[in-house]
Amino acid sequence: MASNILSHTLFLLVITMATYHISHASDPDITSDFIIPANRSTVDGTFFTFSGMRAPFQVDWPEAFNVTKASMAQFPALNGQSVSYAFLQYPSLSINPPHMHPRAAELLLVIEGSLEVGFIDTTNKLYTQTLNTLDMFVFPKGLVHYQYNANPNDPATALSAFGSANAGTVSVPSTIFATGIDEGILATAFKTDIPTIQKLKAGLAPPKA
Repeated sequence: MASNILSHTLFLLVITMATYHISHASDPDITSDFIIPANRSTVDGTFFTFSGMRAPFQVDWPEAFNVTKASMAQFPALNGQSVSYAFLQYPSLSINPPHMHPRAAELLLVIEGSLEVGFIDTTNKLYTQTLNTLDMFVFPKGLVHYQYNANPNDPATALSAFGSANAGTVSVPSTIFATGIDEGILATAFKTDIPTIQKLKAGLAPPKA
């Protein structure tokens, strides 16, 4: 009897710990100060330095929305550190289309200009806000959201912080219309016809070289 009680207690403890871990999961914890890539044997201060954010300021202003990322892919020192950034540029009337980050919340800081932002929760409720210079807005983890520069004359810039070294980005338009899902399935899902789906897909096709 005592053995059964102990077994059940241990089982419940394991389940509780597993549930807690899943519900609080983000980037995995590391057991060292930092992670050295396999192709490097030693590191110095340059390994912990990222200069990629200079790039947007060394070229002409983009004609369409542009993002410069500092995530694990571009900055390997972030591996295991549960943080990353993105620098966002919005020409007049440009949009960062609806998208989501499956592995992190996003904290957006408007550096210059203004933005119309919004996200949709799991009950399909839309939350919107107009942000001005130095305003901040948080997009909860995994929820679809967007940013739009409604100003017809002035550009806007923003900086986004993520609680993951690899937050991931899933673009809603591209994921739905540019990944090969059967056009008949899409037409049925959106209660329209195949020619309409084909027009939407054509608009998302990359420009020919």
